[in-house]
Amino acid sequence: MNTYNITKRMLFQECRSDNLPNNNCFIILRQELYTNLNFMQFSTQIPLKKQQRNLIDYHSNVLMLGSCFSENIGTKFQYSKFQNTINPFGILFHPKAIENLILNAINKKVYTEEDLFFNNEQWHCFEAHSKLSNPSKEIVLQQLNASILLMNKQLHKATHIIITLGTAWCYRFIETDKTVANCHKIPQKKFLKEILSVKEISESLASIVTLIKSINKEVSILFTVSPVRHLKDGFIENQQSKSHLIAAIHSIIKEYNVSYFPAYEIVMDELRNYRFYAGDMIHLNQTAIDYIWDKFTEVWMSDKTVHLIEKVNSIQKKIAHKPFNSNSKQHQKFLDYLESEIKELQIQFPEIRF
Repeated sequence: MNTYNITKRMLFQECRSDNLPNNNCFIILRQELYTNLNFMQFSTQIPLKKQQRNLIDYHSNVLMLGSCFSENIGTKFQYSKFQNTINPFGILFHPKAIENLILNAINKKVYTEEDLFFNNEQWHCFEAHSKLSNPSKEIVLQQLNASILLMNKQLHKATHIIITLGTAWCYRFIETDKTVANCHKIPQKKFLKEILSVKEISESLASIVTLIKSINKEVSILFTVSPVRHLKDGFIENQQSKSHLIAAIHSIIKEYNVSYFPAYEIVMDELRNYRFYAGDMIHLNQTAIDYIWDKFTEVWMSDKTVHLIEKVNSIQKKIAHKPFNSNSKQHQKFLDYLESEIKELQIQFPEIRF
């Protein structure tokens, strides 16, 4: 019998023993139930430990790499006006794609026509997301080479790099025998679908950390696993994939001195309800993203930084405010106060730009 039923049964017995009128009995019962339910916990809570060093603040420079979940959290960083860069090559789902990007960025690879192919009236690159695709070959090459230089710059200057792994499944292009970052809607028969083993992922992650540390020894590297399910791979296959990623990350944490944030576990255990998902029942909705962001700030930011986030967000809401009469004296006073508030904040933190 659960706590709710036990509490209810005990209260009914108390009502009978006291010989109270039925209406009074139920009033007492309802009050007591509400009181008891307030002390009940309706979800399992993931224990989180405050990061003891290298906390993220407004002087930090954050690089986000990986799956679409990294873009969700990256958007929260952007809205709160942190210095951050999100996926210069677009969304990358598996660790091999991220490893390849980091290697190319460090070596400042120059992309040429040989790295491109034409499909569905657009030029694409197997190493990048379709957001860099374009009908113009010249524009694609320009974007790729600008993005690889940006990636190189951010790898050198980042104080924190957050890598979100989406899947252990990857596709090997049969024609070249190379694993691709994105298939760009090329027919599946032209690829071999394979799942990376825990050992292969561990080796890839170790290579990622080693490459980054070779040019930026002081950076803090944080891994997460995306809570977004890749159901196109299959329900069982998705679980197998996530388990490979989690096992691989934990196999290198101590040896390579990297961190792990349990975004996947928070969703699976604390947000076990489809009301936290978008209409496709796969991606998280804004409520869930906000919840995980709050948990992240709890671990990786000081109380002072969290308070500053609230102040920045307050200014953001004021900037987005649409007045009934933009020419009114009251609105002009509002704008003057807002401008002074921004200036005061920027004196302390010149990095913040609205």
